[in-house]
Amino acid sequence: MQLLCLTDRAPADALPSIDLLAHEIRVSPLGVRLPPAMRTQYDCILVDGSHNVRLAREVCQDLTQSECAPRIAVLPESALGVVQADWGLSDVLLPGAGPAEIEFRLRLLRGAADGSAGGGATTEVNSAGVVIDEANFTARLHGRPLGLTYKEFELLYFLVGHPGRVFTREQLLSEVWGTDYFGGTRTVDVHVRRLRAKLGEHDGLISTVRGVGYGFARGRDAGPCEFDASTLS
Repeated sequence: MQLLCLTDRAPADALPSIDLLAHEIRVSPLGVRLPPAMRTQYDCILVDGSHNVRLAREVCQDLTQSECAPRIAVLPESALGVVQADWGLSDVLLPGAGPAEIEFRLRLLRGAADGSAGGGATTEVNSAGVVIDEANFTARLHGRPLGLTYKEFELLYFLVGHPGRVFTREQLLSEVWGTDYFGGTRTVDVHVRRLRAKLGEHDGLISTVRGVGYGFARGRDAGPCEFDASTLS
């Protein structure tokens, strides 16, 4: 994606993990009014409000006055309470967001734009009664909202997208948390336990394959597990 970062600093100072992603990033000063051509030529505009929330708000409100690319504001957690609809934002990122979260939110933004241009293309995946809408960041089980955290959503989205297959904890760490994650595989166990609690009586949808890892919607009468070794190095 082509990104424009409105900041008085280097993009990596505003959002440190952005340098780890393969996107083309241009920079423009935060307080300088963008000409109309620049407002529409990028896939996304990042507005750095980490050090000056008031100026970021003014910039965002100005961008809503004409046709403009989707905007994401980078704001400290303490400033989230002042964000209003008149900012015209598509999303908000905290300065400490990791590369996996930044990429996920940019992917949602691109998916929403593609869906609008393509006449409402679906971004849903579903299996065994679980329906996940990636564009709207929602997950439902037989119509019941699951209320997932970001990582729970990512993990369930990955598993639902590969029903019947079994992945090791290391594979799940790589696919969901990213190769730069330094935590241990215990993190996967904790998130699986939380997901099962939210699935309630359907917690068996996430099965444990002893000595291998976890699978989704394998069923009680499933045969030998289909183990995906394609992501192992």
